[in-house]
Amino acid sequence: AKVMTKGALAEALAGEHEMKKTACAKIIDSLAEIATKEVKSAGKFVIPGVCMIKTRVKPARKAGKKMMFGKEVVVKAQPAKTVVK
Repeated sequence: AKVMTKGALAEALAGEHEMKKTACAKIIDSLAEIATKEVKSAGKFVIPGVCMIKTRVKPARKAGKKMMFGKEVVVKAQPAKTVVK
């Protein structure tokens, strides 16, 4: 199955609510902008009945040797970072 594109989503919304496709595309853009801002500030964004986007802190990684797929690999140290769950 194919993933719905932004244009296809805008077209579906326009057809359902008798709006222009460009207006729906602008609404989708502003929703993405608001979501990005909220996730950065609060760490959580919810579209009721659809989805929830949360962030979590990924701990720092020490440098050293790790076993990966049966081989010993030297890994670099990485600082802690915030990632989307």
